[in-house]
Amino acid sequence: MAGVREAGGLSSGVAKAPKNTKKASKNPHPPAERKSELRRELARKIASFVGTQEKLITAIPGLLLTRRTAPTMPVSATYQPSLAVVAQGRKRATLAGTTFIFDESRYLLTSLDLPVICNVFEASEDVPYLCFVLKLEMPVVRELLSREEISTSDAGGTKGEGDDNPAMATGKTTAELLEACCRLIDLLSKPQDIPFLSGLIQREIIYRILRGSEGARLRAIATLGDQSHRTAKATAWVRQNYAKPLRVEELAKIAGMGVSTLHHHFRALTAMSPLQYQKQLRLHAARERMLIDGVDAASAAFEVGYESASQFNREYARFFGQPPMRDIRRLRAPDSPPLESESLRQVAVGG
Repeated sequence: MAGVREAGGLSSGVAKAPKNTKKASKNPHPPAERKSELRRELARKIASFVGTQEKLITAIPGLLLTRRTAPTMPVSATYQPSLAVVAQGRKRATLAGTTFIFDESRYLLTSLDLPVICNVFEASEDVPYLCFVLKLEMPVVRELLSREEISTSDAGGTKGEGDDNPAMATGKTTAELLEACCRLIDLLSKPQDIPFLSGLIQREIIYRILRGSEGARLRAIATLGDQSHRTAKATAWVRQNYAKPLRVEELAKIAGMGVSTLHHHFRALTAMSPLQYQKQLRLHAARERMLIDGVDAASAAFEVGYESASQFNREYARFFGQPPMRDIRRLRAPDSPPLESESLRQVAVGG
């Protein structure tokens, strides 16, 4: 947001807009001004419904609203297919060494289950981090793509354009997208309208994403028979069976692809090989078990599929920077920044 953020007199913690001393133009709502107004409106709505909570799992299926009043410590999480639109503040998600920053001008689109390290790094009591997170249902995406109104050229580019792009990306937040997000939140005050209207507005939001420059990968993953869709079947199997031994030849059969082809497309989607993907899922799951449920390192290691506790300790320290129990003590220390708890065990991970 341009200018100095002010929050005096606003109990919701939403930043005030700077006063405009210029004469009104012939167009009362220029595009940039309209987008700023909609973003502030979205921030007000999120703040109003979340209140003093850190997150609100809403009555609208797949919709999560989050709020943080201070930067958070980086934690591991698995982001599901989702859209995260930030109304205030900034957050980062790191996937296999690549960092994606999403804020008031750029949304985060996740098209596949992906293990990441994430944290809010711009938030305060006066101007809290406020985010709208919507879980994306692939059957709905496919339904939209089957319609003649969304041509191949409209749906984020031509066929195959998303094949070398990762399944996580940031895109420009448009006024049309913000407006649809605001209307979806409005349904929370009219619960009787949710069963009929929420699905329509969610389809509009997905339509806006598909029409944008980052829609190609989402389109490819949702399209039956596409290489990305086949690879997504393989990643889904690993996600559901990460504690089991992984044989790449069998995984290739599940995807209906050759081993080398699977390796190529798997790395393009997730920025890692199938074995690296499994390892990160295991390490993320073990960290969550130790942090949230209080299990010891050896028990967590065996639960997630490791046969050797010493191997687990080595790989954990290499990935997270410290041995397991030292890392957990650091995360629990009273003087540590707050944890990014809304990213753990939630219905629509991504915000």
